[in-house]
This record gives sequence, C-alpha cells and structure tokens, in this order.
Amino acid sequence: MNKNIDHTNLKAYATIEDITKLCEEAIKYNFKAVCVHPYYVPLAKDILKNTSVLVCTVIGFPLGMNTKEVKAYEAIDAVSKGADEIDMVINIGALKDKEYSYVKEEIEEVRDSISGKTLKVIIETCYLTDDEIIKMTEICNETFVNFIKTSTGFGTRGCNINDLDLINSHKSETLEIKASGGIKDYDTAVEFISHGASRLGTSSGVNIMGGEDLWNYTMNWFGEDL
Repeated sequence: MNKNIDHTNLKAYATIEDITKLCEEAIKYNFKAVCVHPYYVPLAKDILKNTSVLVCTVIGFPLGMNTKEVKAYEAIDAVSKGADEIDMVINIGALKDKEYSYVKEEIEEVRDSISGKTLKVIIETCYLTDDEIIKMTEICNETFVNFIKTSTGFGTRGCNINDLDLINSHKSETLEIKASGGIKDYDTAVEFISHGASRLGTSSGVNIMGGEDLWNYTMNWFGEDL
C-alpha cells in the first residue's frame, strides 16, 4: 500500500515545519512520493535526498485556468528545482467548450517541457459529466501521459467509484490512474485500488498505513477465522 501513496500537503498555509514533517513521514513509511506546492520543491528535494521517495508538485493549480505557456514554464521551473513528477490541472472551461485541440496542446506542451518526467493530468471529475470524463480519458490516451488524476482536492468533491470505473473502462493499457480527494482511511484506499487506481493522492497516508497495520495484525492473530 505504501508505494501507492503520494503523501500530500497542498494547504495554502503549509509551513516549512509542515512540509518537513510530511517528508519525514514519507521516509518513515517509504511512500512513493510527497506532493507539495512548487515553492516547497527545493526543501522537499533536500530532505528526501538519498531516499527513494519522489518529489511531486502541482502546475496550474488548483483551477487550471493559466495559459498553456505559463503551465509549461511552471513545469520547467519545478523540474529545474528538483521535481520528479508533475500534476497539472487542465483548462476545464476549454474542455466544456469542446476546445479539445487546445486541451491536447496544453498537455503536450507541458509533457514536452519536462524531459521525460512523470506527468499526471488532473481532470477535476466533480465538474465533469460522464461523457467529459470519457473524453478526457481518450485525450490522455492520445497524448501518452503517465497518469490521469481525478481531482485537485479543492473541488466540490473528490474521487468516487463511478469516476474510476468510467476511466478504467476507457483508458489504454499504459495509462495509470491517480485517485485523489477524500481518501481518508484504509478501507477507501483499498476500494479505490480495487477499481483501478495505482496511485492515491492523500493527506491521510499515515492514517491509511495505520489501518493496514491493524488489518495485518488482525489477520496474523485470527487468520481464516475472520
């Protein structure tokens, strides 16, 4: 479970102390990555040096309404400061206006600017119809990004099972799913993984790992009697 988790703090008031704690927890639990604002990428990179924990940051966050040129510059700057992975928010208005070429272009511009680093495309499912979720899955297939990500965590809701099932039934074999928003406990994490998510964006990684520890402890004691 630990390697499914992007341990996240994207609060507007996150401090050096908060990000230091986030990184120390990521080291302790050997999470896949930490996800922090671009401002904190150098700090996270320094704390996590000589570990396997990756540094992820967000671009065009949380609304996605920056121009594609600004998003590309943000991504270049973040990578230059140590980011291993980029989570970018699409222009949701452009998607709803059916400006599909623009949405593809902004994804491709960011993708091409980061020299092979992992790119996750945030589509903010809470604002999309089922057809729009399917369309964005197809665009992510066509642009050969690494992940489609459900949510920023700042919308009207986070990920749900319907989102995951829609994406999973239309994605290519190579496209992975990052579920985010509202993943607070072990049971939810397991459910989302069972519906196709290979990465979880959550600020509750420590709580989730506590739930896994409890489950493993219970199984060791009671096993098949449960």
